[in-house]
Amino acid sequence: MNEDQIAELLSGNIVYLLAALFIIVVILKGVRIVPQSEKHVVERFGRLRAVMGPGINFIVPFLDVVKHKISILERQLPTASQDAITRDNVLVEVETSVFYRITEPEKTVYRIRDIDAAIATTVAGIVRAEIGKMDLDEVQSNRSQLISTIKASVADAVDDWGIEVTRAEILDVNLDQATRDAMLQQLNAERARRAQVTEAEGRKRSVELQADAELYAAEQTAKARRIQAEAEAYATEVVAKAIAENGLEAAQYQVALKQVEALTALGNGSGKQTIVVPAQALEAFGDAFKLLKGRG
Repeated sequence: MNEDQIAELLSGNIVYLLAALFIIVVILKGVRIVPQSEKHVVERFGRLRAVMGPGINFIVPFLDVVKHKISILERQLPTASQDAITRDNVLVEVETSVFYRITEPEKTVYRIRDIDAAIATTVAGIVRAEIGKMDLDEVQSNRSQLISTIKASVADAVDDWGIEVTRAEILDVNLDQATRDAMLQQLNAERARRAQVTEAEGRKRSVELQADAELYAAEQTAKARRIQAEAEAYATEVVAKAIAENGLEAAQYQVALKQVEALTALGNGSGKQTIVVPAQALEAFGDAFKLLKGRG
C-alpha cells in the first residue's frame, strides 16, 4: 500500500469519525432530560417554542434552545415588614411571609422581571388596604380571617404571572410604645370595672339571699301561728262541746284542772318558798280536787 492509498484511507476514516461525532452531538443536543423539580422554557429564534416538563424531552438541535430552567418547588419570600393604619387611626407594623410556587413558567419568564420583588410589593399594598378596613381590636382578634383575605387577594393579583400562592402568614402585629401604654391603661381600667361589677353583683346577691331568708322565716312564723290558732280553736271547740253535753259540771272541771296546774307550777319553783292561799281559794281547790277525783 503506497502513501496515496494510506492518505485516502485515513481521510475516509476521519470523515466517518466526524460524521459519527456529529450524529452524537445532534443526539445529545436533541435529547433533554428535565428533573422532577424543574420546567424548561425552550425558545426558537428568540420566540417561545415549548415548555418541557419532567422526564425525557426532544428538541430540534441548533434551532431550539433551552433558555430558562425554572424551579417549580415552593418558595418563601423573605419576611417583610410594612406600616399600616387601622380604621381607628392606629399605626401598626405588620410582619408578613408568603409562600408560592411557579405553575406556568412561560408567564413568569415573559411577564415579570423580578418575581419576588413584585409579590412583596403586591402583598404590602394588600395588607395596608385590608388593615385600613379594620379596627385595631379586629386586627388582633380576627387574624385568621385577615390572613385568608390577604391570601385570596394576593392570589388574584399574581394570577397573570403564572404563580400559585400556597400560604400567607401574618407573623406579628407591632405597636408603638405610646399605643401600647394607652392599651395597657385601657386594659387595667377594664379589669377594675369588671372587679367593681363583680363586687356589686355579690352584694346584690347577698341582699337577695338575706331577703329570701327573712321571707322564709316570716312564712314559717305565720305557719306556726296558724297551726297554734287552729289548735286553740280546736281546744275551745272541744270545751264548748263538752259544756253543751255535760252542762256546768264540765266547765267547773276545766276550771279546777287549770287551778291544779297553776298550783303545781308554783310548787315546782326553784328554792324554798311559802305560798299563802286564802280560805276561799282552799275551798275552791277542795272542790276542784273533788271534781278531779270524781272524774278520775
